[in-house]
Amino acid sequence: MLLEVKDITVHYYKVSAVRNISINVEDGEIVALVGSNGAGKTTTLRAISGLKHPTTGEIIYKGQRIDKLPPHKINALGIAMVPEGRRVFPQMTVLENLLLGAFLRKDKDVVQKDMEEVVFKHFPRLKERTSQAAGTLSGGEQQMLAMGRALMSAPKLLLLDEPSLGLSPIMCMEIGKIIRDIHAGGKTVILVEQNARMALALSHHAYVIETGNIALTGPAKELLKNDDVKKAYLGG
Repeated sequence: MLLEVKDITVHYYKVSAVRNISINVEDGEIVALVGSNGAGKTTTLRAISGLKHPTTGEIIYKGQRIDKLPPHKINALGIAMVPEGRRVFPQMTVLENLLLGAFLRKDKDVVQKDMEEVVFKHFPRLKERTSQAAGTLSGGEQQMLAMGRALMSAPKLLLLDEPSLGLSPIMCMEIGKIIRDIHAGGKTVILVEQNARMALALSHHAYVIETGNIALTGPAKELLKNDDVKKAYLGG
């Protein structure tokens, strides 16, 4: 098991955002977390990445407990998060944003090789815009940059928070294809996505989160056919 989230509860002040959530992620999987706004999907990713420590429970990555570690140490272990809303540094160039993703890495030759063979392979558009300020990119290009920046840390596990948010249908399809390609390149992915149809189509396994609790879990293909999931999240 690559990642085990065991019965975590996460509070914001006195309010619990997620309660006793358990998630298992096998090496090489794409796992989707689907649910409505405010259900606790992003909080779960923040707990895994170290941005918000659980009040109770454990998070174990490659056999090591990580739920009390700071984010930079979790990143160094091989977990990278692409936050909701892209969060690129708008005044910095595309190249500078990408290099920030590799800040903890020491071998600069390998970093340069990864930029060419990993990032620019998935996002050739970024190679054409390396000297352009990130804030002048389109929404889709900024999403590509945020994903590329995360890949520059050479993660084993990639956490994607709402990668299709605010994008056109055509760009959503492109992002979906890129996620498949990144996974095919050896990355394990946890995908948080309000576009439940897209998330379930991409994933091997899925968890449906409602008001801080796991309501359903199972193979993604089975959840796509589930009547309750169809009514609540697939518009039918």
